Amino acid sequence: MTHSTDLSKTATAAIDPLPIRLIKRVLLVVLGPFYFLYIAFVPLICVGRKGFRGWYWRTVKRACSRLLWLLSIRVDMSDANKAELRGDTDSIIVINHRSHLDGFTLMDVMPDEKWFTFAAKKELCDSPLLRTGFTGAGLVEIDRKSGSVAMDTLSKAVKDMPARRSVVLFPEGTRTKTQSLGEFKAGAVLVARDTGRTIRPIIIHDSDLLLPRGRFLPKSGTIRVEALASFHCDPEASVDEDLARLRAYMMAVFDSN
Repeated sequence: MTHSTDLSKTATAAIDPLPIRLIKRVLLVVLGPFYFLYIAFVPLICVGRKGFRGWYWRTVKRACSRLLWLLSIRVDMSDANKAELRGDTDSIIVINHRSHLDGFTLMDVMPDEKWFTFAAKKELCDSPLLRTGFTGAGLVEIDRKSGSVAMDTLSKAVKDMPARRSVVLFPEGTRTKTQSLGEFKAGAVLVARDTGRTIRPIIIHDSDLLLPRGRFLPKSGTIRVEALASFHCDPEASVDEDLARLRAYMMAVFDSN
């Protein structure tokens, strides 16, 4: 209990003095809408240009990093983990889901050499403006009304991806309400087995302490991210056995920190 309490205090220790945090929040309110409108509109003009996807990928990453900086949130990942991710290929990334900060956190900490995209529900792409940006960024659009169609769409998208690009999946499906990891859905394992890719588990710690459910503005503090060694599905095992093994592997790391 003492160890857990100490970690919580470390995570929620403010990064900047109060006056600096207030100035940053004002800048976010005043300048943020203009900056993020730029992020949304630029694909309408540049999506057809050569090299757009690589440029836009880095632009969105920088936007996520600036947002966290303005919120006085630091993301920590070891240099060894970053070096390993730079060379990561032929993988599917799975991360636990603690808060709405998780996607921004992953974008901030991931090395530029490692590309990834998210699978998102089809409804997010219904807006023509958002669709252009999401398509330009390589977002995988999933229709969740049919599980089999969704899996086929996801598998095909992963097969068509270059080796250094990965899709990010949240195996818990939604933000978990428990202290440990929630139950896992089988999507990541099914796609990994179908495409022959490995699974790269990534653990996010403490994002829920900074932005718990029901809170609109996050606290200042530190989020820790750990990249685990690649997980290989066992063709001799069942999907349920692989899924249980993946969850146990990630849960052992999450619960020990």
